[in-house]
Amino acid sequence: MIKVEDLTKYYGNLCAVDHISFEIRKGEILGLLGPNGAGKSTTLRILTCFFQPTSGNVSVKDYNIYDHPLEIKGLIGYLPETAPLYHEMLVYDYLRYVADVRGFPKEKQLPRIKEISSLCGLQDVMHRSVNELSRGYKQRVGIGHAMLSDPEILVLDEPTAGLDPNQIVEIRNIIKEIGKEKTIILSTHILSEAEATCDRVLIINKGKIVADGSTESLKEESDSAYDIHLSLQGVEYKEVEQAFSSVTGIRKVSRGEDMDHTVNLVLSCSAGEDIRSDLYQIIKQKDWSLLEFHRESRTLENLFRELTKEG
Repeated sequence: MIKVEDLTKYYGNLCAVDHISFEIRKGEILGLLGPNGAGKSTTLRILTCFFQPTSGNVSVKDYNIYDHPLEIKGLIGYLPETAPLYHEMLVYDYLRYVADVRGFPKEKQLPRIKEISSLCGLQDVMHRSVNELSRGYKQRVGIGHAMLSDPEILVLDEPTAGLDPNQIVEIRNIIKEIGKEKTIILSTHILSEAEATCDRVLIINKGKIVADGSTESLKEESDSAYDIHLSLQGVEYKEVEQAFSSVTGIRKVSRGEDMDHTVNLVLSCSAGEDIRSDLYQIIKQKDWSLLEFHRESRTLENLFRELTKEG
């Protein structure tokens, strides 16, 4: 449905988006992840025809961003990071105003506004001014604005930024409900949000795509699929490191903060067989005093940090 080809955007000498290519299927919920300044918002603004790229192309259905920007905008509902609301207006009046601006037929406006208020949970605040609403409700109004013309594609830039945990869950549920019928692209800093909401994630760092896939497939394909945490008492770190480094499947032995004559370690293990029994046999043979031994599955946060850290 959406095809991005060799997309590049410069601001002066700064390369914000660096020759990225990807496709988005119809009905997919795609998450754009990356640190501040990675190029997420710039990519979304190009997709929505607010920015022209320096080079490359984006096509949406049969349209491209150079020749058919108005047609593409007609297919997309866009909520930027800060919702462009008129705070002095009542929620109902604001949505009606948006419907007028978008050329929505008068006879269809009220039924559509009712649908939007139900979908976004706005029934109780329709006759309150936008200025009186919490940030969570303002985001709901922003999503309602983006959805009013019933677009095929919904683009959300940091839709849960600044919300409390309850509001995040509420917005997440709205996005998942909309995603049953629409193609959704969202950027986020909240990794658990992407894991819970998105069918697929793109991780962007310094303008380049560094990972692309479902959260589960990315974790499984990673070289270090899981970590093992160990605490041993009355032993020397060098002896432990030497014993464990020879075990097939261990990529790295890292030393944690030692406390009260206790050596704490994190073993980064390759995807594959479970090696805990091998480790336990070594500990048993060495007669080491074991205080802690547990496996920690690979998380999206671990992967994100490895792919976006400096160097």
